[in-house]
Amino acid sequence: MSEENKKAPKNKWSRIFRKKWFFPAVYLTMAAVLLAVVMWYQNMESEVPSADEEVQDEQLTNDLAPTPNDEEAQPVVDQQEMIQFPVSDQDQAEIVTKFYDYNASEEDQLEALVFYNNRYYQSTGIDVASTSEEEESFDVLASLSGTVTEVKEDPLLGNVVVLSHGNEVATYYASLGEVAVSAGDKVKQGDTLGTAGNNIFGKENGTHVHFELRKDGKEVNPENFFKQPVSALEEVAEEEVSEESKENEDAAVNEESAEEESTEESSKEGATEEEEEASDENAGQNGDSEDAPEDGESGDDATEDETEESSNNA
Repeated sequence: MSEENKKAPKNKWSRIFRKKWFFPAVYLTMAAVLLAVVMWYQNMESEVPSADEEVQDEQLTNDLAPTPNDEEAQPVVDQQEMIQFPVSDQDQAEIVTKFYDYNASEEDQLEALVFYNNRYYQSTGIDVASTSEEEESFDVLASLSGTVTEVKEDPLLGNVVVLSHGNEVATYYASLGEVAVSAGDKVKQGDTLGTAGNNIFGKENGTHVHFELRKDGKEVNPENFFKQPVSALEEVAEEEVSEESKENEDAAVNEESAEEESTEESSKEGATEEEEEASDENAGQNGDSEDAPEDGESGDDATEDETEESSNNA
């Protein structure tokens, strides 16, 4: 009996093993357990940050937090400086040579010509001299804040200083006697760049400074922009671009109209040639028709001769 009792559980397990659903059930159970373990592990990682993540979060927090030592941002008004006259006392100075403007009056255009080497040249800036009869020198000031990009000595224009003010705006100072800045210096509006002097190109003006205002590499009339913000130069540049686009459009329209006229003329010439050819053909046909009756008449004469011969023979 005891041996039969021992064998009974084994038979039960063997019967269970033989069931078709046993091993799939075991596999599904193991898969469910593994999936539960994986999900639990992922939840643990998302809830507990690592040490590196904590350090990065602290760094980001420190970077984003405002500090009392940060400098305040400059207002936009400070960046839009008003373009100033390049001398300290405008009442004690006068413009002796104007900027040559094609739209100006004839009188202003005459005052914008520079005579040198028996020729007249169009002025690309203004020449400012002192109103004093003694032709005293005076300080030349920076018209705008910027950076000194070039300092040179020109054989015709004298000492030259060029300032860059960003956004393709530059100022040009020539005919300087003494120069107080060097290339790379940062200057503020109103800082002294040097003193007015003499040069060969404008020697008729005596002691003076030649001043130019440039936008996108092109000279503009400084008198139109004194006491105006720098943004006024942007508006002029946009207007010039729009005018150039209009001129290009007009040129394209003129080219199209010229092409249409040429095509019309060519079509007319072709039509006249066809008409001439048709008239020539008609003239040829008329000539042939006139020759045909003559041949007919000659044929009639031949028949008449034959009848006469036959009557004589008879």
